[in-house]
Amino acid sequence: MYRKFRETHLFSFLHRFDDQTQPLDCALSDYLRAHKSIGAHDRRDLGECAYALMRWKELLDHVLGKESSSWEDRYDLWRRLDRDQLPLDLPLWVRSGGSQWLFQELSRTHGDEKAFALCRLLNEPAPLTVRANLLKTTREQLFASWEKTYPVEPCSMAKAGIRFQQRIALTQFPEFKQGLFEIQDEGSQIVADLVRPKIGDQILDYCSGSGGKTLAIAANMAGRGQIYLHDIRPNILHEARRRLRRAGVQNAQFLPPNHPRLTSLKNQIDWVLTDVPCSGSGTYRRNPDMKWKADDAQIDRLVQDQREIFSQALAYVRPGGRIVYATCSLFERENEQQASYFLKNFPIELSEPYLSILPTTGGPDGFFGAVFTKKI
Repeated sequence: MYRKFRETHLFSFLHRFDDQTQPLDCALSDYLRAHKSIGAHDRRDLGECAYALMRWKELLDHVLGKESSSWEDRYDLWRRLDRDQLPLDLPLWVRSGGSQWLFQELSRTHGDEKAFALCRLLNEPAPLTVRANLLKTTREQLFASWEKTYPVEPCSMAKAGIRFQQRIALTQFPEFKQGLFEIQDEGSQIVADLVRPKIGDQILDYCSGSGGKTLAIAANMAGRGQIYLHDIRPNILHEARRRLRRAGVQNAQFLPPNHPRLTSLKNQIDWVLTDVPCSGSGTYRRNPDMKWKADDAQIDRLVQDQREIFSQALAYVRPGGRIVYATCSLFERENEQQASYFLKNFPIELSEPYLSILPTTGGPDGFFGAVFTKKI
């Protein structure tokens, strides 16, 4: 009876998902919000099944012998299929759990063996990681308050990171409501640390989104200096304002499109962060539906957008100041090749070796970062 209830909602959600454009995580959140009768245990099972079917969709269709199968057929096969004992006559890219395009794109850089391992890894559940808000607490204090109750461990690379070993509703924690931590992947925390301001520096987060990396940077500034958030989406800046207020950040200003301050800040900023729109391939664990949409045309569009954004953002950097180019992509075309393009076409020089993070089991998502200095 209970299984039938879960399956009914699973198929209802997946069929609705096929007809809209939201990312999987947002669509699932909206569905669960609209169906409050689904209990916590069923919600967890529904989410795990939906993600698993989305991750392995192309493999399931290939084994079923259909170009596109029903979710009911995929689910029935998924329950019976041992994904570690697949027939060896299946193409390597099929056994990897990725699309043929994704496998080939990764193979060009890493070779077939590493591409296979990465595709498999991108089909694992994503870790749950938080960043202690150093404006209000320390990692040690947070860790001590949780370690006897929850399975947690400190992150090995991010100095303020703590990783949970199971899925927990962290936004219901009193510590979250008090602004003592933010949910943020370890790799994202490491990218934010590429911005290393001195006392009194001015910083511009040029594609700030809802302010995740701004929050990490602001925590390192201890209230000194000024940080500006710019995004072309005013609604997402509203979300950033709410998050910064909860975190206790008081040295931030919000610059929506056409804000008059944008003109006066040209050639004035010490550090500019450009966390540009990208394929998101380093985060496919979190939204596996994205990998089925990736192709050459998408990457070509993104590469052009990234170059335009970088050019716009560089105009704000003072001579001798620094600009950070960051993606959550695994693709050379969005990472090293873009950095080479910037070095050839703009008055900048590389300040330090590239940051390149590949996703690991239970570890960070994939990220790339390059720090440039604007020539005087």
